[in-house]
Amino acid sequence: MLEHTASAIRQVSSPEAAEMTKLVENAFRAVNIALANEFADAARELDVDVMEVIGAAATKPYGFMSFYPGPGVGGHCIPCDPHYLLWQLRARRFDSPVTRTAMTAISMRPRDVVAQARGMLAESGRPTRGARILVVGVTYKWGVADIRESPALEIIDELAAVGAEVGFADPMVGWLETPYAGRLTSHPSPAAATRDLVLIHTRHAGVDDAWIATHPTVLDTTYRQ
Repeated sequence: MLEHTASAIRQVSSPEAAEMTKLVENAFRAVNIALANEFADAARELDVDVMEVIGAAATKPYGFMSFYPGPGVGGHCIPCDPHYLLWQLRARRFDSPVTRTAMTAISMRPRDVVAQARGMLAESGRPTRGARILVVGVTYKWGVADIRESPALEIIDELAAVGAEVGFADPMVGWLETPYAGRLTSHPSPAAATRDLVLIHTRHAGVDDAWIATHPTVLDTTYRQ
């Protein structure tokens, strides 16, 4: 991705165009991720498997690019670059409504996940307060030991704020800290943890998570269960 971006920037004629290239690339991704999340919510309402739908749509030989729903976005690009673009445009009293709406939807996504988690607990007869919740994977994407802007942090903190007992398991992250949850250490044996709800945030390759299939209450925000 970085090599492609560098190559694209070399094609433009000015530093301003080079900056805009990076901003447009990440705004494009943000808009499409927000759309994928919206489709996931619609598919859940209609009792349809959104990943099956995206897979089928991707068989079109042209005109479709696959983006997938999730718990939100993290890292230092997508959560930040579109806001920088919007800030520059607002300074010129120019609106970019599609990008603005997408970023608002993305910022709300972790709260949507918390609402889903609380709904699943309620359906199983368990109040959120005192519920034991294990978040599986907390990095902002698989295969990296990076929690910058990770939606997991907000999800954990929101759940802790309403009284849940939240823990996490991630082989790439030793510990994390949020205002309400405090300092948490990664659970070394997640399969042995007793939990009322398992919330899958990030799936790392090579991690044995077969035990998840045996848990009665699982919220898979990766939509890949």
